[in-house]
Amino acid sequence: MTSVPLGPAYRAEALRRMDESEFDVLVVGGGVVGAGVALDAVSRGLSVAMVEAQDWAAGTSSRSSKLIHGGLRYLEQLDFRLVREALRERDLLLTRLAPHLVRPVPFLFPLRHRLWERVYVGAGIALYDLLDGARTLPRHRHLSRRRALAAAPSLNAQGLVGAVQYHDAQVDDARFAMTLARTAAQYGAAVATRARVTGLVRDDGRVTGARVRDLQSDAEIVVRARQVINATGVWTDETGELASAQGGLRVRASKGVHITVPRDRITLHTGLILRTEKSVLFTIPWGRHWIIGTTDTDWSLDKVHPVASRADIDYLLDRVNQVLDTPLSHDDIDGVYTGLRPLLAGDASDTAKLSREHTVARPAPGLVVIAGGKYTTYRVMARDAVDVAARDLGTAVPPSVTHRLPLLGAEGYEALRNARTRLAARAGLDVARVERLLTRYGSAVVDVLGLIEADPALGEPLTGAADYLKAEVVYAVSHEGALRLEDVLVRRTRISIEERDRGVCAAGEVATLVAPVLGWDEEDVRRETERYRAMVQAEMSAELQPDDVSADAERARIWEPFDPHAGSRAVA
Repeated sequence: MTSVPLGPAYRAEALRRMDESEFDVLVVGGGVVGAGVALDAVSRGLSVAMVEAQDWAAGTSSRSSKLIHGGLRYLEQLDFRLVREALRERDLLLTRLAPHLVRPVPFLFPLRHRLWERVYVGAGIALYDLLDGARTLPRHRHLSRRRALAAAPSLNAQGLVGAVQYHDAQVDDARFAMTLARTAAQYGAAVATRARVTGLVRDDGRVTGARVRDLQSDAEIVVRARQVINATGVWTDETGELASAQGGLRVRASKGVHITVPRDRITLHTGLILRTEKSVLFTIPWGRHWIIGTTDTDWSLDKVHPVASRADIDYLLDRVNQVLDTPLSHDDIDGVYTGLRPLLAGDASDTAKLSREHTVARPAPGLVVIAGGKYTTYRVMARDAVDVAARDLGTAVPPSVTHRLPLLGAEGYEALRNARTRLAARAGLDVARVERLLTRYGSAVVDVLGLIEADPALGEPLTGAADYLKAEVVYAVSHEGALRLEDVLVRRTRISIEERDRGVCAAGEVATLVAPVLGWDEEDVRRETERYRAMVQAEMSAELQPDDVSADAERARIWEPFDPHAGSRAVA
């Protein structure tokens, strides 16, 4: 099936369809769950619209630990069902749904107590393997002290008695969610970003659609739908207020901060998982970098722009330095990113204790709310939400088929990977570059290489971000729905967390490259470039502040003069 390019022309047509048609389902929210809901519904034969106030995955779904995993720490909470479910989804993603985007990664659990810790940790990881009935990944293994240091030379040898190694999987979370949205569009859904829900429409007490403001043109339309599904994550409460009905669901935001450091600062041949007093801390391989995270603290400030404080970064450095032979410092950090987990609120005083399981509710006729959950189980959440909505459609709706539905780029991926040498020669690129492109685009790489064939200059690396080709940023706006410079530098690529200047050097060139596709003039290029630089300055300045309140205030001081929507509530 030919992919649908989510360029400006597609967006205009999608909004026109939304304005003129009634849909079976309107999905509010374009994170991984919302995009999953749209794909589940449209693949059952329903007519579907989906709107997102910011960019695909701009909230939680682009700021996770980038892991597809069962949740080893949930075994301590005896949540075997959640772990088994997540492991089943992990295996589906690795083998059938998205093998081009999800890949295995090994983790080492260092041991510092000779007997009881090896028994305790080993038993837990053995149970983790046992719950994975598919046995897609290698089984865990116990390592001696010598073998642990061979796998992780940067570990502090003092007090180390051995380790246990196991496997999980990782993903570029933002690209995955965007690919879900593209796959939904490929099957007929009308999808649009920068389209904010400002209110819900009711007829005789029933929710029958939503008022949607196009943030690009400032025009407002009414989208009619037989069912509205609210998948807005940490904004669930705010969307509930629009309906004057929350159905008893409350979501509490937990802040998770991650840092990236250059790969050569830590010598490891595996990822690391460490216990902390609150949860766990990961050190995850990420191209030329390591991702280290995460924190788990309550957040009640700006949900659109959560920021890290110096206390958050000090916490991460302190915890990872406890096991490293050569400590990391603030000077070693290339990038920082901060996300909010949408946890179902309960009586727990600590967000680390709140549930990661999801709930589907129907707070009003015509309205379904899905909340909670974890990234790995997005597909199950989406299926459950559509199941509930389908009961009120009045017609027979087929069961979910997404467990058998490969995402865009999956079909033909293995064949193209086997032909990577030929692809590289044809495009004038080295094989390693094509291999990396395949892990980002899968079989859709032929579209990216087609841009280079049409304009060989697009096969050159970006200035200031040589890991990416010029063709990739053009493709981001012509096919992947990026509308702003931030969308390209933060989510379609990961330049913002992989370059020490966070993409400031590349910003001007990227803006110039995407301008013809987006219809920008010189003033638009200048304004977008300055806006991105201000965003980076605001985040980096906030990271020097001692606590959340001062960090949030510092970010707002620098950023809000550049933000055309400052002070407005991003609901969906």
